Amino acid sequence: MNKKSHQNWSWIILVTFLIVAAIKPIFGLFGIVCMTAPMYHALRGRGKIHCSKYCPRGSLLGKFLKYVSLNNTLPSFLRSKTAKNILLLIMISMLTFAMIHTKGNITKIGFALFRFMSLSLLVGIILGILFKPRSWCQVCPMGHACDLIDKQVKKSIPNLQTQKN
Repeated sequence: MNKKSHQNWSWIILVTFLIVAAIKPIFGLFGIVCMTAPMYHALRGRGKIHCSKYCPRGSLLGKFLKYVSLNNTLPSFLRSKTAKNILLLIMISMLTFAMIHTKGNITKIGFALFRFMSLSLLVGIILGILFKPRSWCQVCPMGHACDLIDKQVKKSIPNLQTQKN
């Protein structure tokens, strides 16, 4: 990893989030940052830079699963646009359903976000053990959504100059 990447240490953010939100569910609201940061970069025309340089989940999976991963290649059907679209739809549906059931209770919203983030991490860990450590990154709904957004941004502004940061 290059010196400008936060991948070496950003896993600490995710671990801290999980511990603090497990103790006090209202801190699960910080999960919103994890969901909006990649979108911010994509909307600015930076594509999936969040995935490659900042993502705490990718950092954790890459740093620790390399010791236990079977290092198999993720099946191509899981990397297909169809599979990614289905996973994105499932994740949006799950989050929407969870938010509706909170009935606006801020603590329940925090817990729902914590649970959502924990579940996606668990899936990432399972994929990372069965396949390569960062296999989740190949199917991540946020990364896929950022890719879709980035393509639309670049299509609507053909001369958009991507920023280095």
